[in-house]
Amino acid sequence: MELGNFLHTVGTTFGVGTDASTSTDAAQLLRAAPDEIGHLVPAGYLVEGSPGRGNAAVCPWVSFFDPDETTSATRGMYLVYLLAEDRKTFVLSLNQGVTEITKALGAREARKKLAAQAEAIREALPVEARTGLDTTIDLGGRSGLPRSYEAGNLLAITYEISALPEEQTLRADLSRMITLYQDALAVREEVRQTTRDTIVTVVEQPPAKSSETLLHFAPKNDDEYVQVVTARRLRKSRSHETLVRQYGDFLRTQGIEVGTNVHPRDMVVIANGIHWLTEAKFIRRGNATGAVREALGQLATYAFCLYPDDAQPRKMALFSEPIGDVYTRLLEHHGIAAVWRTDDGWTGSPSALAAGLA
Repeated sequence: MELGNFLHTVGTTFGVGTDASTSTDAAQLLRAAPDEIGHLVPAGYLVEGSPGRGNAAVCPWVSFFDPDETTSATRGMYLVYLLAEDRKTFVLSLNQGVTEITKALGAREARKKLAAQAEAIREALPVEARTGLDTTIDLGGRSGLPRSYEAGNLLAITYEISALPEEQTLRADLSRMITLYQDALAVREEVRQTTRDTIVTVVEQPPAKSSETLLHFAPKNDDEYVQVVTARRLRKSRSHETLVRQYGDFLRTQGIEVGTNVHPRDMVVIANGIHWLTEAKFIRRGNATGAVREALGQLATYAFCLYPDDAQPRKMALFSEPIGDVYTRLLEHHGIAAVWRTDDGWTGSPSALAAGLA
């Protein structure tokens, strides 16, 4: 479904006041957001739409979560489409979870803290990243969660439902806000470390990175090398694991056999009798360089150490977003197929497409 059609349908059919319900077609469409518009954000993100629980929400929403930051609108930072109380506007807002801080501090104090945090992070972002975006949002006159959403807003774009932009503009705006989301996460930690007591929200810390055993290991023989590679356990981020799961689900719908419990490999794929060794990389802030380099090295290492010379697998690198023509050709040059997700679904390099992997 196109993004514009999704927003227009929800905005024009979700009831107002006593006419609002969590059992209407509009409510069902919101719940179906992961399937309807989830392909518009990088693979590995979580998408959730909510018309409300029990009673209809004053401001129904669709949220996009980087799972390394949060998996819930109750905490952390996330991107969200908020439907205003009067159903005349949709706001695409970079926002903050309000539930946990409200329980800890009470609504009035929580809103003060959320607004202060939003201002501190916003001011620390580059001017060009903020240009043309709204620093305040208006969701209507109702007290409660709408007021907290308004306080938690960092930057936003407001759309009149009766005059939504073209699909290309809506998608470009969403892509811009996804990039801003990643920038704001990095900036928030800088503010947290340099400004006393400015950032006070409870944020679940991402998994600590284990040391890379192979960087410090000089094997004496092949058996010792294989033993270390097999025993090594690096903790993966949740966005990484979500990327692997999402692509695995796609392959299974194509009738392709997938294995993910194959440590230290991210994934093994059997397509038309061919064994594909797969390494997944989640790209942050649009920089594919590190991800491509890591994929090259890990695929070469695992193929050499875990497979005999006469039974080498084909190799595939999986990415959360496009990596560009140069890196695609680089991987193909080294015999590595590349797959990534676009707005239209999964696609990839020539060898990946020829093998039916995208």
